Amino acid sequence: MLQYLLKRLLIFIPTLLAISLLSFGLSKLAPGDPVDQSNRGGMGDAQRDLINAERVYQEKARELGLDKPAFYCGVSPVAFPDTLYRILKREQRENLSKLTAQYGNWEQISDYYHEIKTLEYQVQQLPANQKSDGVFTARSTLQQLYLAHSDVRISSLLDGLATAVEKDTALAPTLLAPVLVLKGKYEAIKTKASRWKLYVPSFKWYGLNNQYHHWITGFLQFDFGKSYYDSRPVAHKMKDALFWTVLINSLAVLAAYLLAMPLGVLSAVWKDTFFDRFSTLALFMLYSLPSFWIATMLVVFFTTPEYGMDWFPSLGLGNLPDEAPFWSRFWDTGAHLILPVFCLAYGALAFISRQMRGGMLNVIGQDYIRTAWAKGLNSRQVIWKHAFRNSLFPIITMFASIFPAVFAGSVVIEVIFNIPGMGKLTIDAIFQRDWPVVYTVLMLSAILTMAGILLSDILYAWVDPRVSYSKK
Repeated sequence: MLQYLLKRLLIFIPTLLAISLLSFGLSKLAPGDPVDQSNRGGMGDAQRDLINAERVYQEKARELGLDKPAFYCGVSPVAFPDTLYRILKREQRENLSKLTAQYGNWEQISDYYHEIKTLEYQVQQLPANQKSDGVFTARSTLQQLYLAHSDVRISSLLDGLATAVEKDTALAPTLLAPVLVLKGKYEAIKTKASRWKLYVPSFKWYGLNNQYHHWITGFLQFDFGKSYYDSRPVAHKMKDALFWTVLINSLAVLAAYLLAMPLGVLSAVWKDTFFDRFSTLALFMLYSLPSFWIATMLVVFFTTPEYGMDWFPSLGLGNLPDEAPFWSRFWDTGAHLILPVFCLAYGALAFISRQMRGGMLNVIGQDYIRTAWAKGLNSRQVIWKHAFRNSLFPIITMFASIFPAVFAGSVVIEVIFNIPGMGKLTIDAIFQRDWPVVYTVLMLSAILTMAGILLSDILYAWVDPRVSYSKK
């Protein structure tokens, strides 16, 4: 067994590595700019001051670790520089990549990009009495140039900018020459194109100081980064939500197993009786009812006085303050949890009982069970000592999915009943584009799935000593 466990743990390492790479890669492809999301509403006057805005952006990017290369190494055409990651703004970096993919001459493209920035600073520093329509046109055009990579589009924008500045007599002496320099920089990109560089591969090594290395080492130390939405540590946000998710899911799983296992055993022992047929019909009816519909019906009919059945408290977890007596808070919170626990348990009850019934039917027809009856053992010994233990394999198999389910929570139930658990936290994070929370949940769910599979294997050997993991 020990040798088997060591082998499985060694298999988990590359599996975890693959999952971490997938999770990290998806986080890099997720929409939105993490820096802008983190700075939402927090930059104040810096948004109106280009220099301060750049400084604030760079500081936040450095704080989030986004000023480093994404991975240890990379393979790309020789036309692409190994310093492209230093362009911190994602949209600008992607646009420069598209220009490089067209022309292959990074030196001229870099000069063009820096000339746009220089001209943007010049427009920003114009005196207040010189803020004319030409200035607003110049600002708008420069912002569009950062995102334009089509030759037709760029040429149109540059011609329009030159025309607008030339018509503005107050602006022309200051900006016309820099605009013409910018046009010259762009023409140099086309005339000095080096497309052959796009067909020569280049290997780039960045070392350990990269985003993935810092992310995975932090993750292994339970440092999951900071939320893009409110800058709180992800671990703190998950800690607040994990308690309620584990509580309601543990209660639901416990209730489902305590009811389903004896029900499944009795259905198998009393096969084809009225009890078996009635329980089968009732359980299939329960299993066929979607949990979101049942939850909505329970909220409508059992928590509102309009229908005369205000038997349970409304949504949430209660409003008693922390200073209230413990038992008052206990009973108030417990009353709020009855309906969500029921909604999580009834579907599992139906499924587990059917699995238990099937496992028992397979076992009670075996020769050793008939031998036990022939020896004169009573029904309790035969059913619960011999048959029950050997029919647990389908139930144990489900353990592999229980761990991640208990951790990740039920999104639908938690949202409907307004339970601040992991499910609601995840769905809120998706809508808020709070990707550190989403991908941390993904990683931990994957790890718990692997742990559940390993636990299932161990339980197989514990339930049935005939199960061996050593080679014959």
